[in-house]
Amino acid sequence: MNNENVDRLKKWKFNSSEEPGFHEVIVPGKADCSAIHIYRLNLLAGQAYTLEAKNLEMNAVLISGKATISGNPLLDTTMDKFDAFYIPAENSVKIEAIGDCIFYIAGAEYSGIGEASFRKFDISLPIGDIHQIHGSGAGQREVMFTLDPKTPASRLICGLTWGGTGTWTSWPPHQHEKDLEEAYCYFDMPYPEFGLHLSYLKSGEVEDVVAHVVHSGTMILAPRGYHPTVASPSTRNAYFWALAAFTPESRSYDLAVLDPMYE
Repeated sequence: MNNENVDRLKKWKFNSSEEPGFHEVIVPGKADCSAIHIYRLNLLAGQAYTLEAKNLEMNAVLISGKATISGNPLLDTTMDKFDAFYIPAENSVKIEAIGDCIFYIAGAEYSGIGEASFRKFDISLPIGDIHQIHGSGAGQREVMFTLDPKTPASRLICGLTWGGTGTWTSWPPHQHEKDLEEAYCYFDMPYPEFGLHLSYLKSGEVEDVVAHVVHSGTMILAPRGYHPTVASPSTRNAYFWALAAFTPESRSYDLAVLDPMYE
């Protein structure tokens, strides 16, 4: 076992804050990443917060609660659970909580591609560009894109994934370290429910796996290597995932490389 690698992978787990306010969770310079940014916003009913993108593009999804957003003519609406919006750099959105709210927010460098947009969550959408089924058997999972590859953006691709009870997600294991960094942000898995997010760097080297215990609020960085997840028998893994491309040209959902040992 490579202890240096194990120590590195252990630092990829973050427990996001439940305290009211805006929280940095995973950002370059403080985490083992260079492209992806992850934030959490907690608002109590009646509170308001102005989200400023500054030099980033941002995709925000409402994980729980109900809120209104305003301040942009393209973003003036009420948000329900799993609704999402995208803003490019130098834009801002005022968020007002109708009930207690949790937002997960992904960010990446903005390169002039992408305009403000809103996406209503609709699980009844037919299978297609937004609503997808991936894998099969014990690895089957359901995906809803909050920011799909066909919607213009500079570097981000984001979505929501649900596995089956006690089953695997992101199986077979994959990596995309040459082109993108990823983060998994778990929700709707209250303690004592839990899953395992596995991290290892090289094909087949499972003796060096680090198993991160995950539940609601846990966020795992995947800047390189393979990262399958599995739920405990009573749990259904659910997470917001965000991909941040190193360049606009590598903003693609089709760059994953499966571990040939398990493909």
